[in-house]
Amino acid sequence: MKKWLSLFFICPFLLAVTSCYRMRSSHGGGQISSISSRKINTSDIALPPGYKIEAVVSGLTFPTAVAFDDEQRAYVIEAGYSYGEVFGEPKLLRIEPGGTTTQIAKGANNGPWTGITFYKGAFYVAEGGEREGGKILRINMDGSIKELIANLPSVGDHHTNGPVIKDGYIYFGQGTATNSSVVGPDNKEFGWLMRKKDFHDIPCADIVLNGINFTSENVLAEGSKGEATTGAYSPFNQSTIPGEIKKGSIPCTGSILRIPIDGGAPELVAWGFRNPFGLALNEQGRLYITENGYDDRGSRPVWGAGDVLWEVRPGLWYGWPDYSAGKSIIDDEEFKVPGKDPVKAILQIQPNKPPKPTAIFGVHSSSNGFDFCTNAAFGYAGEAFVAQFGDMAPKAGKVLAPVGFKVVRVNINSGVIQDFAVNKGRKNGPATRFKRGGLERPVSVKFDPSGKAMYIADFGIMRLTKKSVQPQVKTGVIWKITKEGS
Repeated sequence: MKKWLSLFFICPFLLAVTSCYRMRSSHGGGQISSISSRKINTSDIALPPGYKIEAVVSGLTFPTAVAFDDEQRAYVIEAGYSYGEVFGEPKLLRIEPGGTTTQIAKGANNGPWTGITFYKGAFYVAEGGEREGGKILRINMDGSIKELIANLPSVGDHHTNGPVIKDGYIYFGQGTATNSSVVGPDNKEFGWLMRKKDFHDIPCADIVLNGINFTSENVLAEGSKGEATTGAYSPFNQSTIPGEIKKGSIPCTGSILRIPIDGGAPELVAWGFRNPFGLALNEQGRLYITENGYDDRGSRPVWGAGDVLWEVRPGLWYGWPDYSAGKSIIDDEEFKVPGKDPVKAILQIQPNKPPKPTAIFGVHSSSNGFDFCTNAAFGYAGEAFVAQFGDMAPKAGKVLAPVGFKVVRVNINSGVIQDFAVNKGRKNGPATRFKRGGLERPVSVKFDPSGKAMYIADFGIMRLTKKSVQPQVKTGVIWKITKEGS
């Protein structure tokens, strides 16, 4: 009897590595039975004392980022694409007094537009490129659009992100095609494998493979499907051998790249990232990025990998697909999916030892767009404010409770992370989960030119099931936070 009582009390502490965890169902933030209409209620959002929040504009479809022109007018981009294979038209909108918007420019059916910055009279936009490949666009004030670079390798799981401008160059992130370098049935679920059957990850420099292959259902075969055997950095159902060399090329996946301000050939800045989503410069001009960590999905699932804030040092490899936050995922119980074999190494030779991260966020928090506070009047000067989109469970892996759905601040010297804007209540999660009117899915943060006001792009409502992702149009919001008296 005592033995069973001991197991009963010990089990909750071993959920992460035992059958207790495997038996529990997932309770992600988007796992709701039905979708209610979006409510707006600023009193449902908790802030530090002395701060206030207001909804600047609502009814947007998939807003992803905010920018300001040289007259300090605010603009927002609508993505034009969302996971769940929902396609639309990406747009650049000016936010008018009273919460209305004016359309400045409209893009092609090649979203998502993931980020925007303003520089010397024009907007620079990262076009994710789900259909045709990624692009960096310059949008003039009259709405005319010029492609500065196109055909970036972003038709897979992750996209072209950013951008930021430094010393006459546009820096941007290029996400990976896959979760952990192996194309599998999960990529069919994302939608792109049926469109781009030969697409796969591209290394930024020559790499040597261990020749580890993965067996899965042959989701591209007609009729009797059978099995497929797929190696890393290879098209679906193409195997690899030990010692095989995969040639590097630019542009590549999982990288930070740059181009001259007027366009031109891409140059490699750093690589070995899974999905470098947010890019920002601090007051000293140092480049930082957020990286979305591995999911527990696909042919090579990885468990327990948190998102990361990195300072980017040119020329370095940051560890993907064999490291997480500077730590090897190989044969480590920390990253082993409960009930499955340990993760095996893809690379035979490491380009370099990965550096240590600035900070590590929660697993599946989807820590995305961010900005640095530069004005002491707002408070927390020098710290990074990061929007956490929130978990995509169960598609990205199981969680026992919602993760993310808030804005946090990070001390980049200590790596300490603290909540800044979070929904009130005893439980965490998006507002609609509790039929309230606060934050839903914050996707980016941007300070206005004065540094006294912080704007949050809130993507909107997204419901998830085991079979589908269901984003809801016209539920996006732009929030504004100020400090009283500043």
